[in-house]
Amino acid sequence: MSVLASPYQASINGTTTIPGIARLGQHDGQIGRTILDVAGVSKRFGKHLAVDDLSLTVASGEVLGFLGPNGAGKSTTVGMILGLIQPTAGSIRIQGKDLRGQPSLVVDNVGAIIENPAFYPFLSGRDNLKAHALAVGNIPAARIDELLRLVSLTERAGDRYKTYSLGMKQRLGIASTLLTRPALVILDEPTNGLDPAGQREIREIIPRLADEGHGVLLASHMLHEVEQVSDRVLIVDRGRQVTEGCVDDLLRRGGYIEVVVPNADPALALKVIRPVPDVEGVTVDGHRLVVVAPPECGSLINRALVERGMYASAITPKHHSLEQLFLKLTGEPSVPDT
Repeated sequence: MSVLASPYQASINGTTTIPGIARLGQHDGQIGRTILDVAGVSKRFGKHLAVDDLSLTVASGEVLGFLGPNGAGKSTTVGMILGLIQPTAGSIRIQGKDLRGQPSLVVDNVGAIIENPAFYPFLSGRDNLKAHALAVGNIPAARIDELLRLVSLTERAGDRYKTYSLGMKQRLGIASTLLTRPALVILDEPTNGLDPAGQREIREIIPRLADEGHGVLLASHMLHEVEQVSDRVLIVDRGRQVTEGCVDDLLRRGGYIEVVVPNADPALALKVIRPVPDVEGVTVDGHRLVVVAPPECGSLINRALVERGMYASAITPKHHSLEQLFLKLTGEPSVPDT
């Protein structure tokens, strides 16, 4: 379901909302400005510490991938950001203002889709957006057409919602959260249950949201998906942060260089490569050598081999995938669920 997904109006913290929307406020287009600042937040349920001293930020124009195995505290963290759960400790600031005691900050600045959004099945996609726009108020008709184009639903906008595929329904749900241009968009498992085509459609939309100036918090167990669309990634385990950084920087951690020397003694090649500056280790696998070293060491390794009369047929920098890094950091035996 989406946040407050219901065919009827609902109320949270005393604020009237509509299906699929935690009512949204307009971002100001300042790319790179911090929208969400979660600082040292903890949440204890009785004796269970679900979130332990967690900090994260989301800026306008970026996608933060929020990853963690089952029970890691992602859903609890999202609940605290939405004002549905009160933190035991720490602070959450939205648009620079403390969320504690100010639920209107969520109402005015945050849009969230959690799992599958709910709409009126016998209305068209366009009419469903019109119904949402009427409930929100002051939404120009042109905004609906903009959003239909953004989520690639223009050609099917006149069709009844009940005829939509799961991917189309999810795209319409994303459009509904954008009616008033929220500063922060939270997507919790947006491709859950979708076929590969639907997953691809959602992946294509997420960067567009950042390009429009929204900050996007993407909570997902689809590691390949997060790797493709995120600017930064935060990985949590047992309620604590285990790593955070730009995707490219994280994938370079633990990188290595694969060197293939087909017509040489591998043991001799190992002795030649090991003294090269910044080489941390070398292992031999047939004529293939795995060298733990920064990618820029490739030219030095090649020179050292040539000086000893050995010629590599391939010198290839290698990086861990986000999945490999995730499993290494969390100790998960397989790709996790949320």
